Amino acid sequence: MNARLDNILHRREEIAVMLADPDITSDNKRYTALSREFAEIEPVATEARHYLDLQQQLADNRELIADPECDAELRAMAEAEVNELKQAITDSDERIALLLLPKDPNDTRDIILEIRAGTGGDEAALFAADLFRMYCRYSETLGYKVEILSANDTGIGGYKEIIAQITGNGVFSRFKFESGTHRVQRVPETESGGRIHTSACTVAILPVAEEVEVNIRSEDLRIDVYRASGAGGQHVNKTESAVRITHIPTGMVVTCQDQSSQHKNKAQAMKVLQARLFDKEQSEANAERAEARKGMVGSGDRSERIRTYNFPQGRITDHRINLTLYRLEQILGGDMGELVDSLLTHHQAELLASRRD
Repeated sequence: MNARLDNILHRREEIAVMLADPDITSDNKRYTALSREFAEIEPVATEARHYLDLQQQLADNRELIADPECDAELRAMAEAEVNELKQAITDSDERIALLLLPKDPNDTRDIILEIRAGTGGDEAALFAADLFRMYCRYSETLGYKVEILSANDTGIGGYKEIIAQITGNGVFSRFKFESGTHRVQRVPETESGGRIHTSACTVAILPVAEEVEVNIRSEDLRIDVYRASGAGGQHVNKTESAVRITHIPTGMVVTCQDQSSQHKNKAQAMKVLQARLFDKEQSEANAERAEARKGMVGSGDRSERIRTYNFPQGRITDHRINLTLYRLEQILGGDMGELVDSLLTHHQAELLASRRD
């Protein structure tokens, strides 16, 4: 353990020296890569220094206790500190273990958020709008930016489907456990008998891919343009600005009509297609990892029921970690911190357990 921590501290100092080298600061690509590595290693190095310092203090106290010429009062003070230092070392060791857990390479990426109404008709579409507002408000608290890429609204405040890009620092790490089926139980406004209805929406969280990471050949695409339709807007039904892109090898279809020009709609649709293809490639490449995660906080499969929102009881239940919170209104209002942190903590605990087995 100590040898590994020494290596981390050595690497931290090595990077610090390189970042001060004019030859490296003038090389933007290399400087950016080293800066990113420094940011990742710094928290571990800080805790490593603390851990090694605690160990040295413990060794000094034990040496003092073993010294036959040590003053009795001083020895008593050293003995009293030993148990405190042992506990502090244990706590530091646990923090280091968490810091050294393998990082999800997608954690720093932006995301494409896709929400689709499932069973429940108009009520499911209204719930899709509730989920989208929840994610938007949560994003605001974190300083993230939300941009709607495509929306198919019902005209009464709901969405059959809505796709958005969320950008910011570590977006995927905060949203990655939201993929799956979200179920709502409530009395619809149109229900005169007061009966509780159950509806559902599916959520997909896709890491945004760089163009170089996804090879999309132009000959594999069929691009159709048509007149946009919807609630209004000067361009609606007047110009062929809506775009439908079909990826022939996979059969994936992406449509976009919300932007004012065909060029913008095509760019938005390509962005979504890249994310879906990137997600597909990652899912296939990481099949074993996905299987292992099923026992943690779910596989992320959109068919998996992950959470229930019960309005009559004011509760939210996450079925993957058996967590129930009676804070439905606050969470839908964007106060998702406790829910997300619980999922992350559970995930970390499962990773630690798997590494010890």
